[in-house]
Amino acid sequence: MKRDWSTQELAAQWSLLPSEKRLLGNKTGATRLGFAVLLKFFQAEGRFPRHAQEIPESIVGYIAPQVGVESAEWPHYDWRGRTIEYHRAQIRGGLGFGKPPLRMARLWPNGWKIRCWHATARWTASKRRCTNVAASCISSHRHRNGSTA
Repeated sequence: MKRDWSTQELAAQWSLLPSEKRLLGNKTGATRLGFAVLLKFFQAEGRFPRHAQEIPESIVGYIAPQVGVESAEWPHYDWRGRTIEYHRAQIRGGLGFGKPPLRMARLWPNGWKIRCWHATARWTASKRRCTNVAASCISSHRHRNGSTA
């Protein structure tokens, strides 16, 4: 992940759309900020971050005011347990993604790869193909929700 972002790049890549803000629901504090960061990271990278240090401070600092939480709450987000798993499931569902078929989980045991339910392309054993499908799905989601980023 890129570490240095200009103001324009942050605005284009890390701004929350109204439909994305609705996904935050009634979350508060570190949970709200963590969810928003996971959401935008997933859209940018096509996967979830493995740990908090993977996200540059500039990104957390840009997202925090959008969700009404101080960036100082970021270290308090729980990276283990049911909460983060639930957040990941909410994000996948909110963006129209789901878990891949079991055969894909066996092929890629390092974690779930995203699957877009509205994609017309067939899944193959190729990571590259999967990445292309993911990028297409994310682009389609952004187009449907009015984002040009």
